[in-house]
Amino acid sequence: MEAATTTAPRPVNRAAKRGLPPGPPLPTPIQTGIWSRQARRMLYVCQDRYGDIFTIRVAYEGTWVMLADPEAIKQVFTGDPKVFHAGEGNEILAPLLGRNSLLVLDEKRHMSQRKLLLPPFHGERMQAYGETMRELAEREIASWPTGTPYKLRPKMQALTLEIILRTVFGMKAGESAKLTELREALREFLDITTNPRFLLPLLLVGPNRLRRVAAFRRRIEHVDRLIYQELGERRRADDVGERDDVLSMLVGAHHDDGAPMSDEEIRDELVTLLVAGHETTATSLAWAVERLARHPEKLERLRAEAEEGGEDYLTATIQETLRLRPVISIVLRRLTEPVEIGGHELPAGVTVAPCIYLAHRDPEVYPEPMRFLPERFLDNPPGTYTWIPFGGGVRRCLGASFAQFEMAVVLRELVRRHRIRPANPKPERVFRRAITETPRRDAEVVLG
Repeated sequence: MEAATTTAPRPVNRAAKRGLPPGPPLPTPIQTGIWSRQARRMLYVCQDRYGDIFTIRVAYEGTWVMLADPEAIKQVFTGDPKVFHAGEGNEILAPLLGRNSLLVLDEKRHMSQRKLLLPPFHGERMQAYGETMRELAEREIASWPTGTPYKLRPKMQALTLEIILRTVFGMKAGESAKLTELREALREFLDITTNPRFLLPLLLVGPNRLRRVAAFRRRIEHVDRLIYQELGERRRADDVGERDDVLSMLVGAHHDDGAPMSDEEIRDELVTLLVAGHETTATSLAWAVERLARHPEKLERLRAEAEEGGEDYLTATIQETLRLRPVISIVLRRLTEPVEIGGHELPAGVTVAPCIYLAHRDPEVYPEPMRFLPERFLDNPPGTYTWIPFGGGVRRCLGASFAQFEMAVVLRELVRRHRIRPANPKPERVFRRAITETPRRDAEVVLG
């Protein structure tokens, strides 16, 4: 976790260029369509043409200034949160997550919620979830067929959802009826967030109209009913103070003024953890297997280490997967006042976007950036502003350690139990699936 220190925005100097950085001259609707379907290609082409700082425009999002230079990224991540508003930048997520979500809050409200959510995802609390993760991973992986082509991403989704149900919601194996109903409702709800046909309409009609869509409203109301029902039962439970799941801890949490979290706050944070921690981790696991399957020497090295109980190469494999195949391409900060970045005087209201995809492909930082080389991270920890799959600064994803821990548990169990080879020798292309970017054929492999 990065320190929560901030620096004042760099004052605008007279040498700074007035006006926005250059960018594609296409009309906003066309840029929006390209962004929704081929975001990485758009970023690569724009960088090649305009350099490490350029402008694109997206419907209902306004002006985005993309940043690929580590110094510019550092300026954003260490900047004053009163100037660099991430919550405003994530406004498009509000209808999905709720107005109390950590991702759409800024300044004092954000820090207050973050303080309450941080403890379960670090230290002993997080390590305590390890046995549950191992148990679920062992059971799930043992059920996978061998000797036939098999799509792993859907199975990774099922596994990460089960981990969330047990660690975040605190559902127990004995609660089979409730567990089944909540699992099915959450899967239907999550289908929206992973449907590639969802993002473009959302961008074109705007987030404020999303709840008017009947299919969306029905699914989210179903999930809300189950969450509030479970929340009510948890508040009445005699053992809530003894339980270690995230829901129980939030029920017992209090703000600095002594007030407990409201039902609406807890609901929004649970949905945030679900959306942010389910699809992203499942996709990262799928990418890790897709890459390892096409590099048998690296897979064998990982297997040998796992048998010996080591973890250095496993950690490096996870870091390299997140570098080469980050699940999202950018993070957003909306400016509340003018700031000079990268030699450009940017006005208030513009959104600056540290670009994960481009920063991770800088050949000066990562020689042979397109190659899958876990070895690059052995005895060489990732840079704070050059390895940013979880964002940075005071807005760095609070579930970053949890996600990497979960990936390590699942990958270790998988490589110890199975031989893995690709179902197709050609690498899988990146497929934009709503907000996340997944293997085109869902990480299709043959297990042995």
